[in-house]
Amino acid sequence: MGCPLTRRQFLGTTAAGSILLAAQPGVSSSVGATEEGWPELPPVRIHKVFVGRTGDIYMSRPTEEIGKLNEYLAGVEKKLGGIQFTGGDLIPPAEAASVLANIHGADGVMLFHLSGHGGGSPAEAMDQIVNMDIQTAVFSQPFSGHGWMYFPRWQKAGKKVVLLPTSDWSELERVAGLMRVAPWLRQTKILVVRGPMGTAPACSAEQAKARWGIEVVPISVEETLEAHRSINPAEAEAEAERYWIACAKQIVEPTRDEIINAARFYLALKKLMLAHGARAVTSSNCMGEPAKGCFAFSKLNDLGLVGTCEGDMDSALTMLMFQYAFGVPGFVSDPVFDTARNALIHFHCTCATKMDGCAGERLPFSIRTQTDSGRGVALDVEMRVGQPVTCGKFINLDTLLISTGKITEVTHDALACRTQFVTEVSDARKMFLNWGGGVLEGDVMTLLHRVVCYGDRLQSMRDLGSLMGFRVIEEA
Repeated sequence: MGCPLTRRQFLGTTAAGSILLAAQPGVSSSVGATEEGWPELPPVRIHKVFVGRTGDIYMSRPTEEIGKLNEYLAGVEKKLGGIQFTGGDLIPPAEAASVLANIHGADGVMLFHLSGHGGGSPAEAMDQIVNMDIQTAVFSQPFSGHGWMYFPRWQKAGKKVVLLPTSDWSELERVAGLMRVAPWLRQTKILVVRGPMGTAPACSAEQAKARWGIEVVPISVEETLEAHRSINPAEAEAEAERYWIACAKQIVEPTRDEIINAARFYLALKKLMLAHGARAVTSSNCMGEPAKGCFAFSKLNDLGLVGTCEGDMDSALTMLMFQYAFGVPGFVSDPVFDTARNALIHFHCTCATKMDGCAGERLPFSIRTQTDSGRGVALDVEMRVGQPVTCGKFINLDTLLISTGKITEVTHDALACRTQFVTEVSDARKMFLNWGGGVLEGDVMTLLHRVVCYGDRLQSMRDLGSLMGFRVIEEA
């Protein structure tokens, strides 16, 4: 029995290649989840506003460019998924008051600076829109007036604005993808089994709700046991065979029954998540009964959802950001340094097999036991050598720690967890000394864990910080 491909995966593979498709900045993160029963998240509404006069006048954009931009954004809407562009107001002739009324209810705004040197009613309208406290992107191409000189003051004042002084229209697509994060977080429920771990603000259901709109649903271990018992063993066997046994590169230690039990636990968590309308789960009982969470979390992350080990709320929120912004899963890592190789080495016993996103191909993987216990079922996933990666952690509900690197080697050291890979970083010694950026405190897990995703996402996460109002601190 071969590994199943969805129609979308097949089309991606036979066209430009599914890896390239999934690597785009905003491939929809809900495709696989929808196929397994989760409803799609509603589209994020981004209101377009064009500001300034056009035509054959000094330092202004051509009138016909507005139509071309609208056409381009229609393509972005179709390509990204989860985005709906609205509006299209032009100031002038529209008055600022009427445009502000139209924007109310939108999740974000895209302002197109067509002309103007910073004074008069168009500039005042831009100020009023930015001051609405709605995430806003300002696109200002060359030769569209000199008003750009005044735009940085918005960021300096802490406004939720991203500035795009560029001729590259693909930046609109990149930032539109980022604008999905905050609205989708407000519609996200996270199941937390046996209590949360991590920074104190992230572990507070009240603070998570107040700051980002996230709803935390506590789940007892007994509820997971009951859900596990309710799963038909034949259904679990079919799941294990279809998604794991038939697709594995090799099965080393675990028995077939152990693999079926791990698959049964995925189906149990799926049942609980669907019952509560949750798109993420984390468990501080993931090493206990009825099965280790490695299989379950891997499958959830393959689907464009989030499964996070060890009850780590900070990492769960980071993974949600990566999924919503870029359509890619995160890998929760227990990293160590090797300054001799200028390297940060990442490892853990659970990993998504679709690191390019749910429309991508699965990476080669072996089914193993969990390393430090020598029991249960875990995954050794072979990451792609040469792949740029981002390593981050969203802590205290207000700060993102971040670095970038490149995968140089896949290892299988007996001293570490099953999935292992070496990343070359900019300065391993500096990063070692700056671990935590001077702001992260807590227990070993809280200080240690980082989330790795495919792609260099540094600038995008800086921009997301501007849109959502959190700090970004580079660890290296």
